[in-house]
Amino acid sequence: MKWLPREKRNPFILVVLITAALLALIYFGLIRSQRATILRVAGESSAAKSSLQKMKELIRNADSFATDLHDVTYSLQRAEDDMATGDYILWTYDTMNLFKKNYKVEIPEIGHPTVGDVDLLPSFPYKQIRFGINGTACFHDLGQFVADFENAFPHARMVNLVVEPAAGEGEKLSFRMEIIALVKSNAS
Repeated sequence: MKWLPREKRNPFILVVLITAALLALIYFGLIRSQRATILRVAGESSAAKSSLQKMKELIRNADSFATDLHDVTYSLQRAEDDMATGDYILWTYDTMNLFKKNYKVEIPEIGHPTVGDVDLLPSFPYKQIRFGINGTACFHDLGQFVADFENAFPHARMVNLVVEPAAGEGEKLSFRMEIIALVKSNAS
């Protein structure tokens, strides 16, 4: 700055410093905060557009969801058709007597059903009944009876099966087991 005389150099440097300070103040005070606001608004706008796109997709698929819901509801109703309803004692005796007709299995004793919470899964929305049966059958006939029963009633399971030779019956076996079946709780 030798080209400026000393009396003009100091005010010139002062003006340059004040101008730089004002520009820095404008940038950090106004422009930077506005830029941060613009970036935040752009992010919110992008999120809103994404949300809007998802909502439009859901609206387009509403009919498909309704159809799927109807199909699942129908499937659930079909699965619940064979569940125990109403008088559990009557359901137990009728179901067992009707089912055993096609097999060479003698079941003279069907226990009294007890109703309780499902003990296999916690917080399950159904109740269960548990009852015992005793009888005699040949090994192959008993196996066929058990397999067909569990296939015919997917909501029931046979547990605690005890098989022993039947006294004085030759090839026949004596058996005891418990049957646990789900109960349709919202039957009307």
